[in-house]
Order: sequence, then structure tokens, then C-alpha cells
Amino acid sequence: MTLERTWLDVSYGEKDAAKAAGARWDGTARRWYAPPGKEAALQEWAPAPDVPDLLPGEDRALGQGLFVDLVPSSCWFTNVRSCVTPRDWERLRRMITRRAGMRCEACGAVENRAEKRWLEAHERWTFDEQRLTQKLVRLICLCTDCHTVTHFGFAQVRGLGEEALAHLMRVTGMSRRLATEHVDAAFEVWQMRSRRSYALDLSILTEAGVTVVPPPSAQDRGRVAEETLRKQGPPSLRRPQQHA
Repeated sequence: MTLERTWLDVSYGEKDAAKAAGARWDGTARRWYAPPGKEAALQEWAPAPDVPDLLPGEDRALGQGLFVDLVPSSCWFTNVRSCVTPRDWERLRRMITRRAGMRCEACGAVENRAEKRWLEAHERWTFDEQRLTQKLVRLICLCTDCHTVTHFGFAQVRGLGEEALAHLMRVTGMSRRLATEHVDAAFEVWQMRSRRSYALDLSILTEAGVTVVPPPSAQDRGRVAEETLRKQGPPSLRRPQQHA
């Protein structure tokens, strides 16, 4: 007999407080719940309605497979997670992983704690070069390895460029030559877009009932990017060599 859970919305940063108040973790559902008799004590984490599996206006066909998808430098470190509350992020994360069947949508991998491979959310954007608008059009579930490939420039900053290139070749079947050409093309697009400042359009979230904190201005986003990179270490955004 399956017990009916009283589910909770507990962000990662609140897990210790919720646990101390009596919350318990369901490893199968990957969600916190209130045991019988603890509901009142855990009312602070009462859940909001689930986010719909298809966000209003979301294009689930956009950006299939694994590819390098560099965002303009003015938008580094300004993502969906930084624009929503921790609890709304938990609602989104739960929806994204659930609808993906708890697998990476690029390579099919599942989480593996021993290998430090997690399931993570990634944004797909479209760019309106006339209106200078960067619009969120899809949220996708990627494993840590595929997500690292997608943010190839940041992978290089962290010294993971070769590992990312190897994973790209393994998943797509590209030769090293084709993979490096693909990375080169992605950097060319990135350089072009990084010369401009885009306004962020997150309307697919607000129309789904997710509260969005207004993102920083383009000027402030650049400052945030510089400060974060400074903490990570000196950037090394160079193209990989075609031959090992």
C-alpha cells in the first residue's frame, strides 16, 4: 500500500531547516515531505501548484541533441535560476527532470552520485537582432557532462575544455576535426552577439505563474560576469586544437 505523501517545496538552501523542523526526504520522488503529525510545523514549506509540463509558448523542439550553445558575455551568470526565488527554482527543476523521465535529454544518462553526474536545467534562447531581445523559449534537462559541453567557454575557464570536447565527440559521433569546427562556429556566433546588449524576455515563466525577479541591466550583468570570472580564475576562451 502506497502512503499518500504531504509534499513540500524545500529549496536546497532550506533543507537543513526543514529537516530540523521534521521534514523527511523521499529518495525515489526526490522531494521533501511532511510525516503525519508534522504538517502544521512544516506549513512554511507548503507547496505551490506544480508548474505545467509545457510552459506557455515553450518550443520543446528547439535545440535537440548536444551542441555548444554559448550565451553572450553580457549574460554570463544571469540565468533562470538567478531570476527566480529558490522555491520557484525547485518547482521548475522538479518539472524539468520529471518530464524528461529523470534522464539527460541529450545523451540519455541518469544521475550518478559516485561519478558526480547530476541532472541540471539548461535554457534555450532565441535572439531577435532587430529588437535586441534574448527570449527564453525552452528549458531542457541535461546531465552535468552535457551541460559542461553546452557552456564550452566556461568549461575552459575551469580547465575542462578537453573533457568537454571528448564528451561532445562521444555523444555526437563527431571526429575531432568536426568537433573543433563546431566549437569554432559557436565562438564566432558568440563573438558577434557579445558586441551587443540584449534585453531578457522571460515571459514563458511569468505566464506559468512563476515570479521573476527583474534581471540586472546589461551593464550590471557585465559587472556580475567579470566579478564571477575573477573568482573562478583567469578566463581561457580559446579554441581547442584539432589534433591532440
